[in-house]
Amino acid sequence: MILKAESISKKYYRPTKNASHFEAVKSLDFSLEEGKVTEITGRSGSGKSTLLYMLAGLLKPSSGKVFLDGKDLYSLTDEELSRLRNEKIGVIPQGQTGLFALTVLENVLAPAAIYGETSSLESRAKELLSLVGIADLADSKMTELSGGEMRRMAIARALILDPEIIFADEPTDDLDDENTKNVLELLQKTARSGKSVLLVTHEASAEQYADKIYRMDAGSLLK
Repeated sequence: MILKAESISKKYYRPTKNASHFEAVKSLDFSLEEGKVTEITGRSGSGKSTLLYMLAGLLKPSSGKVFLDGKDLYSLTDEELSRLRNEKIGVIPQGQTGLFALTVLENVLAPAAIYGETSSLESRAKELLSLVGIADLADSKMTELSGGEMRRMAIARALILDPEIIFADEPTDDLDDENTKNVLELLQKTARSGKSVLLVTHEASAEQYADKIYRMDAGSLLK
């Protein structure tokens, strides 16, 4: 077990006639294991992404704790947490993300540039771009990419530092059937190499690549 959450929840202040808080994620325990793809499905607004970002160290829970390799993520300083995320966590966010002043290759290498040297990782970056099918776009700017191509760039970027855990939030949005299959196979292969993959998705075909499947419903996590 590489990551464990204990009694985490997330509430937002949103005054209404009946309540003053909205509970996006109700108190739950959760864990990720090495070598497995864990999938969370559910309708939009059910709390899937909120849970993912709490587990990834990007959104502080209202209550509870998240442990990565025994370290309580939210007890760390900002600098300590930033370094830990950079070294051990890869995130594929929703939407079309990237630094528009950089080329596709430079975007993939961006996580390595934060604390280290990028030149030694250029060959790995190009290999990842090839695996997601956009090797020919390495020197292109983000403005030249389609939504699906941006999504595949983000997948390569998340994998560049060979993180222990990959958090994938709807990684196949904007992708056709062939590229969806390629991405899901890549995430499964990554898990089989000893990593942990948390996959949040609406994609029905993703179930065949998952070792564990959960469903979110109104903030509750169900098996």
